Amino acid sequence: MPEISVVIITLNVENTIRLCIESIQEIADEIIVVDSYSTDGTEEICKQYHTTFLQHPFEGYKQQKNWAMAQATFDHILSIDADEAISERLKESILEVKKNWTHDAYSFNRFNNYCGQWIKHSNWYPDRKIRLFDRRKGEWSGINPHDRFIIYNESTTRFLKGDLLHWVIDSYEAHIDKLNRFTTIAANEYFKMGKKVSVFEIYFHGLWRFFKAYFLKLGFLDGYNGWVISYFSGMTSVLKYIKLRQMNIEQKKRNNLLKSNHKNNKKK
Repeated sequence: MPEISVVIITLNVENTIRLCIESIQEIADEIIVVDSYSTDGTEEICKQYHTTFLQHPFEGYKQQKNWAMAQATFDHILSIDADEAISERLKESILEVKKNWTHDAYSFNRFNNYCGQWIKHSNWYPDRKIRLFDRRKGEWSGINPHDRFIIYNESTTRFLKGDLLHWVIDSYEAHIDKLNRFTTIAANEYFKMGKKVSVFEIYFHGLWRFFKAYFLKLGFLDGYNGWVISYFSGMTSVLKYIKLRQMNIEQKKRNNLLKSNHKNNKKK
């Protein structure tokens, strides 16, 4: 029977971390918490449980999760965020896997709670994630802030029954703040990659994201919040690419200025 290290990254999550930890008590053979220097009661709450509490500077979501995973004693990892909890049905599935671990990684659906409502459509369900895995078979990758665990070629996966419960946002104001922060992170990542975007692409991506979430993914069945989520989905794309385009424009201005100064210096 494999032993499982549960790995959690945290930052100022005193409102959710207790529920998160209590949901994995029966699963975990050890609990590793990697904190980015919280200033609230996160550390005190974590130390009330049998956890290994570490602090590490935050350099990005995938970087933090890879570092945290490396601190675990055991190779079999359950990675869970501080605003998530394991449902009873998913707990049963994971305990069954512990008795008979047959695959390199396991995926399951994430069920998202938005402003007090469990969202059943709108691109948000089923929100399948790989969170239970053998760390030797993959790594955290993707484009920040949207990290995901990528398994290596020829690794095997299996889907588990049960939901990973996720309390995403508790207010519209918090969603707007998060949207602004995350689009800045994403735009910076794309800028580093040298990605370019046209005005047409900004419009198109935004409209497509809304249309896909609200109509194709049946967001309208989630009522008012389904519309809000779909609208913000489109706005996330628009803001990300607007910020990226502005970065590229500013970079071009800087390059032109350097060229101009270089020519002037040659003339002298």
